[in-house]
Amino acid sequence: MPAVAVNGINLSYHVEGDGHLVVLVMGTGSPGRVWQPHQVPALRAAGFRVATTDNRGIPPTDECASGMVIEDLVADTAGLIEHLGGGPAHVVGTSMGARVVQELALARPDLVDRVVLLATAGRNDPVQNALSHGERALHDKGITLPGRYHAAVTAVVNLSPATLRDPVVAGDWLDVFEFTGSAVGPGVRAQMDMNEFDDRLPAYRAITRPCLVVGFADDRVLPPHLAREVAEAIPGARYAEVADAGHYGFLERPDEVNRLLVDFLTG
Repeated sequence: MPAVAVNGINLSYHVEGDGHLVVLVMGTGSPGRVWQPHQVPALRAAGFRVATTDNRGIPPTDECASGMVIEDLVADTAGLIEHLGGGPAHVVGTSMGARVVQELALARPDLVDRVVLLATAGRNDPVQNALSHGERALHDKGITLPGRYHAAVTAVVNLSPATLRDPVVAGDWLDVFEFTGSAVGPGVRAQMDMNEFDDRLPAYRAITRPCLVVGFADDRVLPPHLAREVAEAIPGARYAEVADAGHYGFLERPDEVNRLLVDFLTG
């Protein structure tokens, strides 16, 4: 993958297709290639040029283990858009990536065309905070969960009961989660510190770009009422909710998520 020097780091990215640029921004701990199985092909088929990126903290992008703030990732994304032609670009984010996109739309509206926010929030939630504290404590104490137990917890927290109802599908997910394991690198650990943030809902009233906010009905990490709050804060934003989908809803229900993406970005 190519890399570009932006905002004081080397940022890894991948671009394919032709047409209007769409930049996809991933959540905490995940590389840009997670978009590849479902969203990239759907957007390319709809006539878009699609860019994915490994956020700072995710190798081969610089890990920035000494720490980072959301403004760093906003500046990284802005720098990538400028490198790829200057925009305005459609920008899509999920989870932490959605927060990056929200702040980008606020800080650099000149670079942003349309915005899609998946599994997002504009304020902290007590359960989310407790999960975040627990994950960081496990890492900082050097605790590695047994593989299959880590897989089961990850599945229960991030996937819909509808997904886990099928034993074959559930088994496939468990295998993936067990393979990845619970240990994280220093860059991901630095990303995790951004999980706590001030209430930004009042600030989002100043966003002027067209926005679609998508909540996932069975999301336990960022429940859909938090996404709905973001939609209510952004003037003119649309809200849609995907049934039978957890925090990883864009992977669990890709056809529905892709339909929403393409309809909004081409509308």
